[in-house]
Amino acid sequence: MELFDPDNVLRQYVEEHCSPQDEVLDELYRYTFLNAVNPRMIAGPVHGKFLEMISRMLKPGRILEIGTFTGYSAICLARGLKPGGNLTTIEVNDELREVSLEYFQKAGLSGKIKLINGNALEILPSLKEKYDLIYIDAEKDQYPEYYLLCKKLLNPGGYILADNVLWDGKVIVTKGPVDKSTKGILAFNKMVQEDHEVDNLMMPFMDGVMVIRDKGDKGITISQDRVLRD
Repeated sequence: MELFDPDNVLRQYVEEHCSPQDEVLDELYRYTFLNAVNPRMIAGPVHGKFLEMISRMLKPGRILEIGTFTGYSAICLARGLKPGGNLTTIEVNDELREVSLEYFQKAGLSGKIKLINGNALEILPSLKEKYDLIYIDAEKDQYPEYYLLCKKLLNPGGYILADNVLWDGKVIVTKGPVDKSTKGILAFNKMVQEDHEVDNLMMPFMDGVMVIRDKGDKGITISQDRVLRD
């Protein structure tokens, strides 16, 4: 949406026609923009409501999130958990930990959300549970590695959502140098498209969201060495 709306007129119209964020999310949103570095990384009311809607439709028992930031998206996703479900979220910046935990508590979700601080590439291989829904929104150059690790943690028929797959339009820029984040997104998008074990839908929503569904059967397995070499 941002690619076609440089003056944010369409975004404003969309926001005016979505359910408003509640008091907790509104407070967290304002806190993030006043205090956090790169506050634009927050999901925000439209994207957050999208995540909540997807989670409520799927009613997952376990959710995994890569990239907590200040906790906005984790709250939205956790609201769709089935009774007794839980969400694990990974954030590399431990300076944001207390903020996230405070707002998890304010949202009444402390008992449902587990926050792990550290490098996701090191943490993911140590996780023992399987997940019904995985949300990727962290270091863009690491998206291919995240994907390969997350597929091993996904239940058959489970879903992966990946944010920023249009990367502010940089995925279609053909001239000039390509930064490492754009290379990561391009490699990820190619990897998913060539993976016959999943169905995928790239949505031109906000900065692009890739919706990936595990088919639950054995297809042609992608090669990690091949993808990373490309």
